[in-house]
Amino acid sequence: MSRVYNFSPGPSALPLPVLEKASEELVEYGASGMSVMEMSHRSKVYDGIIKGAENSLRKLMGIPDNYKVLFVQGGASTQFAAVPLNLFRNKKADFVNTGLWSKKAISEAKKFGTAVVVASSEEAVFNYIPKLDKSKFSADADYFHITLNNTIYGTRFTELPETGEIPLVTDASSCILSEPLDVSKFGVIYAGAQKNIGPAGLTVVIIREDLIGRALPGTPTMLDYKTHAENDSLYNTPPTFAIYIAMLVFEWLEKQGGVEGVGALNREKADLLYAHLDDSKMFSATVSGADRSIMNIPFVTGKEELDAKFVKEAEKAGLVNLKGHRSVGGMRASIYNPMPIEGVRALVEFMKEFERGNG
Repeated sequence: MSRVYNFSPGPSALPLPVLEKASEELVEYGASGMSVMEMSHRSKVYDGIIKGAENSLRKLMGIPDNYKVLFVQGGASTQFAAVPLNLFRNKKADFVNTGLWSKKAISEAKKFGTAVVVASSEEAVFNYIPKLDKSKFSADADYFHITLNNTIYGTRFTELPETGEIPLVTDASSCILSEPLDVSKFGVIYAGAQKNIGPAGLTVVIIREDLIGRALPGTPTMLDYKTHAENDSLYNTPPTFAIYIAMLVFEWLEKQGGVEGVGALNREKADLLYAHLDDSKMFSATVSGADRSIMNIPFVTGKEELDAKFVKEAEKAGLVNLKGHRSVGGMRASIYNPMPIEGVRALVEFMKEFERGNG
């Protein structure tokens, strides 16, 4: 077996020890006589899995007792609608527009009320996080929404907006568990699993308990947070195998020194790649300054033909899924938790070799 270095933005790479453990237990989990994929989600054995996953996540993120952890389906895209349906009272929310996914969240909120864009970086193709003017915040907003890390454009919030009594809500899909995060500063954190948690099909919602049970009339049962909170994420059949893999990923993270340990490594990986991009005469990062993401790093040569050649030759060298999003072009290296530093070093060495041969 020859595994590649997978720089995909999602579904992304999983830790090899997790895949090996899942492989060992694929046919029979423990002494259950069956695979996790076959067992009832209401069985005693599976109860241990889903509770184990939640307990590990709570420990890793330091989730306070007055927050619920929900395992649901539908991805972050479903949460774009679920959040306003559950939090709207005045039917108004503030948004910072920092990319494609924040635009989609804004679009969904507008179906149920008013979405106020208090700041945007769209005029510069979202290559920075805009400065926030508190005087533009809505005093009667039901929540304030940010996309914590922008997968496509390679930016991230390094400072959280001060929203007072107004709940801060974030899509943390591409940065959850990548570095320490103070959960208590948020009303709702939601994240698709397919980047730093596990396989596609699972979505994690972390929500302060006082925000549950206030859904708008007519909210579909499966989009009401109360439904999942009251039933311990077992109202219907959850994505059982994805939750099992998430449990293994959480256990793996604990062995890496938790979020603090993996966060330090993530910063080291990002620093290594950015340092080369800043020194290179051929490649350049599309984001500069403090807003740079440590998870998703877009870069370009400035020539589309050269970008395409780089992606093609990198794949032959075992460095795959480096093609950038069409709205930015160029390349993008997603270096989530499972990406070893050896993968980033291999990428940097290949970039140096490519520059020597094509400069």
